[in-house]
Formats: sequence, structure tokens, C-alpha cells
Amino acid sequence: MNRRLVKCLHNVSIAIAVILFFPHAADAHLVTTGLGPVYDGIGHLVLSVDDLIPVMALALLAGQRGPKSGRWTLFILPIAWLIGGLFGMQAKHETEFPFQCISFIIIGILVATNLPLPAPIIAIVAIVLGIAHGYANGTAIQDAGKAAGLLEFIGIMVSLFVIVTLLAALVISLRWDWTKIVVRVAGSWVFAIGLLLLGWALKSSQVIQK
Repeated sequence: MNRRLVKCLHNVSIAIAVILFFPHAADAHLVTTGLGPVYDGIGHLVLSVDDLIPVMALALLAGQRGPKSGRWTLFILPIAWLIGGLFGMQAKHETEFPFQCISFIIIGILVATNLPLPAPIIAIVAIVLGIAHGYANGTAIQDAGKAAGLLEFIGIMVSLFVIVTLLAALVISLRWDWTKIVVRVAGSWVFAIGLLLLGWALKSSQVIQK
């Protein structure tokens, strides 16, 4: 059993490392697939580490807390993301606040500690995450126009629905203790990545100011 646990932890580590070094992660704007705005939105969420990993971590958190939290997150997160995006599309400047770093750290801690949070608290976390990241996306696609921007957010919402459904359902179905430990270890990785990103963001801002 210990060997299986070590193997799973190793696979999780490799997967995270591959995602982190994917070249699209450094792109501040939505991904362009050439297949239309809906697919651009889908491609953005799937290929952007700063949005994808917090969403995956939230899905793990919702799954830890059971079916009710999973269902609430499933519907609340896409709607909150769209609302944040609509506000972001109206903003005058792109946001430079490190929303993503904060999301990594907070949700990573919650998954790693496996705190017995009630479903309404998970829903609040989903709302805050969705509005914050949606706002950041909205400020990045203002030049695309309102019609194209809305279609891109529809693509993002579809991706959110699918990702949360699959991951939350997977965690809910876990029965062995070692598999639940793997989920908590994944949360600790998300937390660690958030600290690294926050340090990088602060360092970059200091360099720019100089």
C-alpha cells in the first residue's frame, strides 16, 4: 500500500510539473485557437495554469466536502466567472493584482488541511474565485468586443462545468484512506506553487519599479 501511495504522489508531482512548464502559462491574454471565440474560451481555461489549477483545486475541495458542495460549486462557479468577466470587460485597465497567487494559496491550504467546511462556505469560495478570475479574464479581452467576449466566456463556463463535474465526482467516490491523502498532498502542492508565484510577482514588481 505504501508503494502505491508513493507512486501516486510521484505521478501527481510529474503532472503538476508538466502543467507548470507548459508554454501557454505565460500568456496574459486568452488563448487564440483559430476555431472561434467559444473554443478560444475553452482553450484558455485548459491551457492557462493560473486559472486551471485553482479551478481544479476548488473542485477537489468541493469533492472533499461531499455531493452537496459539489453540486453548488458546479453551478455557482461558472455563473460567478461570467459576472466577474462582464465587470472586467467594462474596466478601463487590465488588473495587475495577483488574484491567481491568492487563489492558489487559500484553496491549496483548504484542500491540504481538509477542514470540515459547510457547503455555504464552499459556495462563497466559489463565488470569490469565479468573480476574481473572471474579472481578470474580462480585462484581458476587452479588445475582442462584447459579442466575441461573451462567446469566449461561454466556452470558459462549459470548461468549468466539465472540470468541476469530473474532479468533484472523482473525489466524492474515493473510499480508501490513501487516495484521500493523495488529494490533500495535491492541495499542499497548489499551496506551494501559490507561494512561488506570489514571490515571483512581488520580485517582478520590484524590478519594474526600479
